[in-house]
Amino acid sequence: MRKNFGWGVIGPGAIAHRFSEAVSGVDGTKLVAVQSRNVERARAFADKWQCGIGPRIDATDSIDSLLANAAVDAVYIATPHPFHTDAVRTALLARKPVLCEKPLVTDAKQAIELCQLARAQSTFLMEAVWTRFLPIYDVVSEWLQAREIGQLRTIDSSFCLNIPFDPNHRTFNPALGGGSLLDIGIYNITMSRWILAHIDDKPLSVKEMHSRAVIAATGVDQRIEATLSFDCGVSSQFTCGFDRQADNAFQINGSTGSIVLPSRFWEATSAKLIRAGRDPVSAERAFRVNGFEYEIEEVMRCVASGAIQSARISHAETIATLEIMDRIRADVGVRYPWE
Repeated sequence: MRKNFGWGVIGPGAIAHRFSEAVSGVDGTKLVAVQSRNVERARAFADKWQCGIGPRIDATDSIDSLLANAAVDAVYIATPHPFHTDAVRTALLARKPVLCEKPLVTDAKQAIELCQLARAQSTFLMEAVWTRFLPIYDVVSEWLQAREIGQLRTIDSSFCLNIPFDPNHRTFNPALGGGSLLDIGIYNITMSRWILAHIDDKPLSVKEMHSRAVIAATGVDQRIEATLSFDCGVSSQFTCGFDRQADNAFQINGSTGSIVLPSRFWEATSAKLIRAGRDPVSAERAFRVNGFEYEIEEVMRCVASGAIQSARISHAETIATLEIMDRIRADVGVRYPWE
């Protein structure tokens, strides 16, 4: 991989700080530019993550300026969901590789258009589903490939946070793409699909769906409860929401055992293999930095090889997950201002 791989950050919010912390812990890469509509905010972010005595990190209020920076080898987009499309499109047209926070966009139609543009521009594009790259999931993958729990049967998961209702906060504001499904339920769905891919390499589709929602006063989903029955015979049951606490575990059930990621599965460092008549097997895999480093390294590998997508979270996977979320939102009656 190229030494001194330069990252440009678009949208220096809370999640971008975590990304930049990981960049500072990965060899051969660094932050070189930051863009915000507020240039003072961009400057403060850049100064926080300035490392060593190298060139000063550029701070700008112009996406075009950031993309014109020859030191930028790839961009990380961390703006609110509804603003992803324009930023991704602009970066791809400038032929800058893109890592964009999940969800890539707010519906499958936009995702299809951007993935087609990435192919037309021969430029890398990946949705930032960092969970798929965590070391503990490599262990889970090994257990599944070895059929340690027999035939897959069901998946049960929860991702719930107790966030006080505030109509202006991005989690409840429809203009900012609020709602639990887009913000956190995406993890339940994308990781369910990741598990099911271990059955075979055939495309997965949802044969039957049952969902219900608690709708906030702003019209977005405060909580979603859903059961997805896939054509492979496995069902995934999950709940996501901003109105309660949950164990936030991810359990994979098979004919002869189960695999449990006991809490906060989206940032898991441990897993347990449970089989009838045998002692449980526990695995621990700590992060080197904060967990974002693995998707960062994946982007660097893919760009170095000339790939336009990652096999770990392909364009098809991003689109398929959004198609499921589109169906759930339609089922429970959640619509956004731009739809």
